[in-house]
Amino acid sequence: MALNLFNTLSRSVQTFAPLDPHGLKVGMYCCGPTVYDYAHIGNWRTFVFADLVRRLLEFNGYQVTHVMNITDVEDKIIKRVREQATTLPLFTGQYETAFLDDLRALGCREPHQKPRATEHIPQIIALIEKLLARGIAYQAPDGSVYFSIDKYRGCGYLYGQLLKLNFDEMRAGERVKSDEYAKESIADFALWKTRVPEDGSVYWPSPFGDGRPGWHIECSAMSTSILGDTFDLHLGGEDLVFPHHEDEIAQSEGATGKPFVKFWLHGAHLLVEGKKMSKSLGNYFTLRDLQAKGYTGREVRYLLLSAHYRETFNFTLEGLAGAKSALARIDECVAKLRELAAGTVASPDAELVTAFQAALNEDLNISAAWGTVFEWVRRTNRALAENSLLVAEAASALAAWEKINAVLGIGLAAEAEAPPELTALIIERQNARKNKDFKRSDEIRDQLKAQGWVIEDSPKGQRLKKL
Repeated sequence: MALNLFNTLSRSVQTFAPLDPHGLKVGMYCCGPTVYDYAHIGNWRTFVFADLVRRLLEFNGYQVTHVMNITDVEDKIIKRVREQATTLPLFTGQYETAFLDDLRALGCREPHQKPRATEHIPQIIALIEKLLARGIAYQAPDGSVYFSIDKYRGCGYLYGQLLKLNFDEMRAGERVKSDEYAKESIADFALWKTRVPEDGSVYWPSPFGDGRPGWHIECSAMSTSILGDTFDLHLGGEDLVFPHHEDEIAQSEGATGKPFVKFWLHGAHLLVEGKKMSKSLGNYFTLRDLQAKGYTGREVRYLLLSAHYRETFNFTLEGLAGAKSALARIDECVAKLRELAAGTVASPDAELVTAFQAALNEDLNISAAWGTVFEWVRRTNRALAENSLLVAEAASALAAWEKINAVLGIGLAAEAEAPPELTALIIERQNARKNKDFKRSDEIRDQLKAQGWVIEDSPKGQRLKKL
């Protein structure tokens, strides 16, 4: 079954085929966090999207090498290190740890390699030296090294592969030292920034003088040093298309003369409560903020996976409540299947798995994929209610769900264990029902509900379920 993805490079949906001559191995790079603060929900949409891509590739039989960088030196980081009078490793280390904790809480598989920019200074310097040798980079009077857009184009390369740039309307020829610069500017950008007093102890020696790398060159050096000069997939948010990813292409192809990446995938922006996320508007959320409101990483993941990755998505607290209900429907269905199957082993329901795979293989059509899941839940619940589902069918449905869930990554809710005093109430209620004391039975049911528990009848008797 072919996997089709929208390639930003071609601006079209294409059938994915890896560079590996055997068609098995896939190199995948995702721009990782800049560790100067906690990642917000907009960042997490990109990382959950990348996790889905990886899981789908593995589901399709590919052997994926997933690389995600850690940007641990950059303008904002240096500013905060200076303001807090701390060291670079101490400052970035706390946020890197927090990021990885949140990644796990969201059910994301940890990348196979997580290179840090500060650990790749030799590779960065070597890449800059190649660009200088080819005449595509130059050293400015202050000692900083810049990438020349004009020289790059003069060598026959196209600057503007991921989006069309109008060189007549955009400001060209400027030199920009900042890591982030105006979107309307086609600027020579810094590859190596010469040391200034404000940098404090954050600098490295180089053939160009003491200094530090620019943001764009870091990703080029880290990705190619692990995955090779040309690799299969590069992912990120659409805000990185220009200038960051366009500059990555220019640096990498300018240095090696080879195509940089075969497929570029970009996730769309995220709105919160219908507006651009902003601390001043009170709609700026980290995962930790949402957890403090009582939501789980599992619920956040579900909501982030409820819309197509190329569609602008409106993230709302109401949507999180809906995610909780949707997951409860799945959990209840799966729990009943497990009870009925009782350890029976069977092959996965091929029809269900095929329909799910076909949906996601069409450029990650997540709406259609969820549609297959909830139609399956509806049909299964009806069969369970009618007592028409055989044990072998339940086992086959469970096996199919496990294959599907390996892609969705939502797991199952951790079952809350009822306190002993509540278990005692269950026994008392059973005795009351035997003695036809229905008034007492109803009182106990209401008492349990008031404490956040509901009684469910099952083939194995009554059980408590956390609301």
